[in-house]
Amino acid sequence: MSGKRSLIRSGTTVDQMVRAIADRIVTGYLRPGEKLDESSLAARFEVSRTPVREALGQLSAIGLVERRPNRGAIVAMVTQEYLASMFESMAELEAICARFSAERMTAGERRSLELEHQASARLVQLRAEEDYEYFNTEFHTRLYRGAHNTHIYDLTVMTRSRLAPFRRAQFMLPGRLAKSWQEHDVIVTAIMRGDAAAAGKAARDHVSIVSEASAVFAAADAEAPKVIRSARR
Repeated sequence: MSGKRSLIRSGTTVDQMVRAIADRIVTGYLRPGEKLDESSLAARFEVSRTPVREALGQLSAIGLVERRPNRGAIVAMVTQEYLASMFESMAELEAICARFSAERMTAGERRSLELEHQASARLVQLRAEEDYEYFNTEFHTRLYRGAHNTHIYDLTVMTRSRLAPFRRAQFMLPGRLAKSWQEHDVIVTAIMRGDAAAAGKAARDHVSIVSEASAVFAAADAEAPKVIRSARR
């Protein structure tokens, strides 16, 4: 949800609050150093302060919010360098998952991956940004599970959670849905062929492109040149 979209209100869950606030941070609607007042957020989301505290705690855990003792929470500052280092790690983890998936996925897992990927082309045609974003998360999760390595799965999911708001932001860029699908297609083709090296390279290239797209978007409306206005796809 960008800063220009309305906030979720009545019936808001903690996860929805985390998503809404994170997206507003990444898109620059909330800026580094800006105070996040619990009472104001509770009133805006029409919830009590307890879920707000939980949401801020989760945002702090992923690096988008800084919680200061006895002074409340503020939007954190994420440098381009730190964001790049996270994406670099993500690219290597996803490359491992794609490589292992090409070697270890069952026939059923491969069929499901290909069918879901082909079905997602319709979302691109419809420019269904939110639906495609959901599919994108599921697509990558299939790769993590297809690696059949619990430790790598846990590491990859943990890293993805820190990058989720930035990865979501990329889909607001013109033409990004179609490019994302094409990049997925290269990964799927390699996995279906059992070509581990090609699958790993395709996944690494894909995340590197996502990194560039996300950084460009996040920095687009920034007044501070080298800083990604963020508390954070």
